[in-house]
Amino acid sequence: MAAWSNWSGSVRATPREVARPRTEAELAQIIARAEKVRVAGAGHSFMPLVATEGTLLSLSELEGGVEFSADKSRVWAPAGWSLAKLTAALWAEGVSLINQGDVNPQALAGAIATGTHGTGAELGSISTFARAFRLMLADGSIATCSEQENVDIFQAARLSLGLIGVATRIEIDVLPAYYLEEKVESHPIDAVEERWDELVANNRHAEFWVFPYADMAIVKTLNPAPGEGALNRQNDMDDRAFRVICDLCAALPFLTPSLQKMIVGPNVRQRRVGPAYQIFASDRTVKFEEMEYEMPRSAGWPALREAMAWIKKRNLPVTFPFEFRTIAQDDIWLSPMHAGPCLSISAHQYAKMPWRPFFEGIEPIFRTAGGRPHWAKRHTLTAADVDALYPNASRFKAVRAAQDPGAKFANAHLASLFVEGT
Repeated sequence: MAAWSNWSGSVRATPREVARPRTEAELAQIIARAEKVRVAGAGHSFMPLVATEGTLLSLSELEGGVEFSADKSRVWAPAGWSLAKLTAALWAEGVSLINQGDVNPQALAGAIATGTHGTGAELGSISTFARAFRLMLADGSIATCSEQENVDIFQAARLSLGLIGVATRIEIDVLPAYYLEEKVESHPIDAVEERWDELVANNRHAEFWVFPYADMAIVKTLNPAPGEGALNRQNDMDDRAFRVICDLCAALPFLTPSLQKMIVGPNVRQRRVGPAYQIFASDRTVKFEEMEYEMPRSAGWPALREAMAWIKKRNLPVTFPFEFRTIAQDDIWLSPMHAGPCLSISAHQYAKMPWRPFFEGIEPIFRTAGGRPHWAKRHTLTAADVDALYPNASRFKAVRAAQDPGAKFANAHLASLFVEGT
């Protein structure tokens, strides 16, 4: 048995077999004979979505490349390619993804299957870009689904957590290649709250980070702009000093409040311009655990303020900032984005420090605010919670049961949420 762990090291598994098929025929043989199957990408899920004692698949070596529609508005892409590999290939062909998050090691299929997103009031998650799927089902057969073909399978596959089948290729919408101007600035958190609606309205992308013990926030905006040559700085922020502070806080937790005030000064002003796919993604090297909830936009600021106050009242050593972003609503059955204009609040904790008491304390705040969790980030939903929070959960479960009646693609965690009688 081979050992597997996720990016942060908090989820571990010992699958019976790790397989890296190169062809669909080889993949079909593996799936048909396996009792249990999960697919691993970069391991950027903090929940045990991938953990299995059965067969663990990697599709990074599966044959195939990108195939464009005649007008280059859509592309069939290998589901196992990382977003880093995909976006570089798309740029070489003169197109870009509509939006991205701030890291890019994730596989395309994993990003879509979990509802991964960036920021932008009018921009949905990566799942909303999907227009068709080529899926390998539990018996090794192939099904193609879209808004016109196998419609129920398509609706379930748009955010499936890997429970419907193994995606080998996915058709997604793209845009002509564009550059982005990034501005990173520090401002008092009270001033950010006062100007938040203006920031959202006047920028394609607007987000901020705020440490629970600090008064200053880091605001990042992105907007299309003419290119200015080669990108001379790859990351939005240098995290080397931050790593030192995190290690100090791990050794001496009582220093956390005072050290946090040193991280964000009042005069941060940075700017860079580059290809969209390079500006979106940064290399995050300081490992952490994460919880993220999507909620109605009107509930975001009160929820953030309450969560920060909860931490301060207990003097918890929380070393990472909250991340605050906007996202467009969508109609995907299992999507966290619902109930009109949405935003997300992400809470992080340094991987070397305790995170459970922190997350357990703030999760009820986010739930009370009308939140639904990002499926790949830490949460404590039960099957009853899924049914209560997602009106279309029964439709998803019906498609899952029809396509995989033996629950081959469900591990213990996912079976507890989506497989009846588990």
